[in-house]
Amino acid sequence: MKRPFQETNTAVAPNSGDNPLAPKPVFLTKAQREQLALQRLQEHRVQEQHHLHRLNPSKSGSSKPSPNSNCRDRERRRHRERYSECRNRQHEEEAKERKRARLEKLADREREKELEAIKEHYIGSKKPTRKVMKITEKFRFSFDWENTEDTSRDVNSLCQNPHEAQLLFGRGFRAGVDRREQKKLAAKNAKEMLEEIRRKEGVELKPGVAAAQRLREEAADMYDSFDMRLDTHWSLKKSEEMTERDWRIFREDLNISYRGSKIPRPMRSWGESKLSPELLKAIERVGYKKPSPIQMAAIPLGLQQRDVIGIAETGSGKTAAYVLPMLSYISRLAPMSQENEAEGPYAVVMVPTRELAQQIEDETMKFAHYIGIKVVSVVGGHSIEDQGFKVSKGCDVLIATPGRLLDCLERRYVVLNQCNYVVVDEADRMMEMNSEEQVMDVLDALTSSNSKPENEGDEKKISRTTYMFSATMSPAVERLARNYLRNPVVVTIGTPGKASDLISQHVIMMKEPEKFQKMQRLLDELGDKTAIVFVNTRRNADTISKNLDKAGYHVISLHGGRTQEQREISLKGFKTKKYNVLVATDVAARGIDIPDVAHVINYDMPHKIEMYTHRIGRTGRAGKTGMATTFLSLQDTDVFYDLKQMLMQSNSPVPPDLARHEASKFKPGTIPGQPPRRNATVFAR
Repeated sequence: MKRPFQETNTAVAPNSGDNPLAPKPVFLTKAQREQLALQRLQEHRVQEQHHLHRLNPSKSGSSKPSPNSNCRDRERRRHRERYSECRNRQHEEEAKERKRARLEKLADREREKELEAIKEHYIGSKKPTRKVMKITEKFRFSFDWENTEDTSRDVNSLCQNPHEAQLLFGRGFRAGVDRREQKKLAAKNAKEMLEEIRRKEGVELKPGVAAAQRLREEAADMYDSFDMRLDTHWSLKKSEEMTERDWRIFREDLNISYRGSKIPRPMRSWGESKLSPELLKAIERVGYKKPSPIQMAAIPLGLQQRDVIGIAETGSGKTAAYVLPMLSYISRLAPMSQENEAEGPYAVVMVPTRELAQQIEDETMKFAHYIGIKVVSVVGGHSIEDQGFKVSKGCDVLIATPGRLLDCLERRYVVLNQCNYVVVDEADRMMEMNSEEQVMDVLDALTSSNSKPENEGDEKKISRTTYMFSATMSPAVERLARNYLRNPVVVTIGTPGKASDLISQHVIMMKEPEKFQKMQRLLDELGDKTAIVFVNTRRNADTISKNLDKAGYHVISLHGGRTQEQREISLKGFKTKKYNVLVATDVAARGIDIPDVAHVINYDMPHKIEMYTHRIGRTGRAGKTGMATTFLSLQDTDVFYDLKQMLMQSNSPVPPDLARHEASKFKPGTIPGQPPRRNATVFAR
């Protein structure tokens, strides 16, 4: 067993094995090692005591050194270091805060200088007012003149009584003065002059001479008949007397604008329409006294079988604008028989919704049954087999929604071999409902040999006529027109997307819980009139209709979640005024003609301004006035800007809360730091 060696004061070389003079290690016993350890501990305590005496001489003599003195010293040292670090950090933060405050003051000062510079640029500098001495009454300037101080009169009598040329018998006219008034004044002056001459000469007119004088006066009134014809309003002239200036004034008065080539003259009355006598009799029986602007412009184009894109506001009579030329075209074809009924209808009308299809069917039947034309509608919600059976029995006009018509084509219930007249009504609405592909599939199913030639000089015996009506010209509608219409004439009535001037628009800013009570107060003012309440969701429509029914109102709801039979019952009950309140989603916002709707209430603001225009267009139709009230909340900030612009364009009052809101001052997506405008959510109809 090896024994530990004894430490000595003699230094030992690192490599003692190589040095023969190095002392040899001495091995100690256990008792000797313990004694050495106690000795080292005693020396260590003495050193600590000396150290404490240096740090605190007053206490070192009275207290013994503690074993944990080294630990306490280390703790004190760490505490002092942490304290100094905290103080340094605090000083740095205070310095940063002082620097930040100094920079903010400089920025505020610069901002104030900039505002002052802007104000001085636009308003002018505010110079200190100087004290002005009061001017006594003696030195005050008087602006009142006396008659004796008037120096404008001239002593010359010719200047005091200026001579004006008396225009006799239309010999010259003054510019800028109505010619009729000048002629009346000239005739009066001439008559007074002749009477004065006769009175001086004492000559009395014989009865025959007086009659001849009256004839001459009447001839003088008819003098310059060409100029008088120019002053006649276009409504008092015959069609052949109309000049280019008259036609321009006519189009400006009715807000009709064209874009295209070789455009025929619009018609001013049904007698100028060149429709068949049978159709004119049908129009008279239906009660259409005067054509609307879209009918004046579109019917002559349809009679020439031109492709037409019609853009007009809702309720402007677009249905008759394409139905009457279509019936005139079909009446010239061979009647449907067993030989040709299997080739399909002569004309197809595509619409976005079932209700609009049935409405157009009723409108077409008003004219068609007088001339023996059969009309059939094909829409969803009914048995496709029953509808296919009706079409297979033969029909002249087929009115359908794109989806159901495409199903009938795929199942061979319908063929379009002889369809040469196509109408796409409410095209922008179908594009919003993602029906573009369905419409294109139906148009591709038509006979390509009957399509319009690319050049107008190329003539064919039979060519397809395509009518497309839309409220706005969206990119999808333009793409559809570019692919399937050839050299179309674009007819625009009024300003696209603008509400009718007959509608009084009111917008109310409010919170969501306040809407129902405000709606009840508006409905209480109806009396025996009707109103439509528009909401965004089916669930909200059912909830509001149930609450109104409990409150004692005659109310019915209409939305896409109901069956076709329920929707037809709701519309029929509202049209017959069995119910005077209709709660509906946007399924009733377009195309449906409900007469005499006095009030439209937007309980929920739509997410697109175009849908707002269509909603309020349910009132103020057929020349009658209407009212539209919209409840607006802070959740509708996406349409604040567009709504404010529309209210300003129609001279309607803008609520102060809407005008002051930041979202109404900039178009969404144009404010720095704001995300681009999101697409509006398409709710289930």
